Parts: sequence; C-alpha cells; structure tokens
Amino acid sequence: MKCTHCYQSGTCKDEVPLPEIRRVIGEVKEIIEAWEDAYDLAFSLSYNITGGEPFLRADLFDVLGEIRDNRGDIYLLTNGTLVTSDKAKRLAAHGVRGVQVSIEGPEKIHDQIRGRGNFNKALQGVEHLLDAGIVVTLNATLSRINAAYLMDFVDVASKLGVQRLGFSRLVPTGRGAGLLAEMLEAEEVKRLYEAVLSVQIPGLEIVTGDPIATQAHDDGAEDLGSTPVGGCAAGVSGLTFLPDGTITPCRRLPVPIGNIRTDALREVWATSNVLNLLRDRSAYKGKCGRCARWANCRGCRAIAYAYARSRGCDDLLAEDPQCFIK
Repeated sequence: MKCTHCYQSGTCKDEVPLPEIRRVIGEVKEIIEAWEDAYDLAFSLSYNITGGEPFLRADLFDVLGEIRDNRGDIYLLTNGTLVTSDKAKRLAAHGVRGVQVSIEGPEKIHDQIRGRGNFNKALQGVEHLLDAGIVVTLNATLSRINAAYLMDFVDVASKLGVQRLGFSRLVPTGRGAGLLAEMLEAEEVKRLYEAVLSVQIPGLEIVTGDPIATQAHDDGAEDLGSTPVGGCAAGVSGLTFLPDGTITPCRRLPVPIGNIRTDALREVWATSNVLNLLRDRSAYKGKCGRCARWANCRGCRAIAYAYARSRGCDDLLAEDPQCFIK
C-alpha cells in the first residue's frame, strides 16, 4: 500500500496534528500486518510525503521518524528550494529512500512556471540531497509550455548527476485548472514518451508513474482481464491523506471518501463506493472501459476526472483524454 500525505502548512486552518498522524501511521501498519497474516503474503508499505511543500511543516521530521519506526518506506516530493545541507542530512538519517524534486525544464522555463530565481534554488537543493547520499528524481510536468524543451531537461538531469528522471502529465485541477489549454494532444504525448523512453544515459534511470507511458511500446494484443494488476494507483494500491485529514483516492483526484479523524481506514478501503467503482472495469466509460489493457493501465483517473469536469461532466470514470492507444 502506498500512502500519500499532503502537507500545505500555512494554507490549512485545520491541519492534522502530530498525535493524530501518529495514530494513523500505527493504524496503517496494523492493516498491513493483518493482511499479511490473513493472506500469507508480504506487503510493501510506503509513504509519499508531498504538498504543497512538506518542508513548511515544522514537525516534518517527527512525522518521518514515526513512519520509519512503523516499517514504512519514505519518499518525499518537494520543489527543492527549502532543502539545506542540514535538512538533506536529516532526511538521510531518517532513512528516506528517495526525494523527487520538481524541475519543469531549463532555467527560463522553470522560472516562468515556478517563479524567478527558483531554478537555481532548486538546483542547490538537489546538490545538497546528492551530497547527503539520497537518491534524487527530477520530475517535470509535461504540457505545451515545456514540451519543446524535453531534451534540455534531460541535459539538466545528466549534468547534475541525479539518479532518476521522471515525467508526469498536467492535471487541469486546482491551480492547474487555468492551464487547460496547455494540455497536450494524445499524439503529442505519445511522441514525447517515445522520445524520453529511448534516452540511454549511463547512471540515469527514466521513470514515470503515468499508466499510459508504459503502453507506448506494448502491442497489447492480449486482454489482461478485469483484475487490476498495475497502472493507476487510485482505488487499487494507494490512498491520500490531505492536510485536514480528508481521504481521497489520489492527491490530484479531489473526491473525498472519508476522513482519518473520524473514519476507520480499513472500512474506507473495503466499503467506499468510489474505491469499488475505480476497481470495477464494467463501470469505466469510453476507450478505458473497452480497452484490453485496463488491468495494467486504466488511464490517469485524475486527468480523466479533471478533463471531464472541464466539459461539465462530473465523472471520475471517464476515458483518459490523452490516451494514444487506438
């Protein structure tokens, strides 16, 4: 199971305090251990700590310590600008398995998107993380704003010496809702993924959590059935806890399914109508519902939902508008 904690300190007036976070971390551990006993299987447990910006939370390292002490692997997502040498060393001491830093392209593109001067601040943060021995992933959110600078982004990663280079697609929700016109067409997405997945630089691994990326080089001739085995994590292998305790299927899928302050996680996981729909192939619409690759893809539910809402349809089971599979 992958749990995502989203921290947006300074913007959330009802942020979950450390004692409640400690209780939830213990609850997650108990669930995993109960599943292991019941099914005689080993389950992995990881936490993606994100935001907003996680370094804005004053007790961040206390939270990381709780996760470490309760068998969870820790991954952290940051803009990199607040990473100091001391903080990087503390992350390493807490056993953080990897840090993803958002870089949107070369300096002029990154600063255009994230603010003047932030490119160099982020790179300084990356250098501190590498010096501390932490595995670093640079990640770009692909859109028309930065698509033409793909190889420049690869060059930035190569020169920095990071271990991993990642890509995701623009989700037109939240602040991204104003960038709907910057979404790439399906064929543009296909060409970009084919280009980046062909990059071969020693020591640099190309990664992405985008379920459709892995379909670029798969002929998909065989129908993989109706049991999810990979692809989009929403409803299948992960949950997100927002700053106020709201539970959602994904950090970019704003569909509340409970709250960690009032609801038992095991009950939410087993009985949520939203989660059960996300696991039901027959409920999916359009291309995604008909696709032989459903079991290991299902498109990106966050993008599908945000795009459907932009068209006046509140449907998290709509087809992924950027899917390039015929």
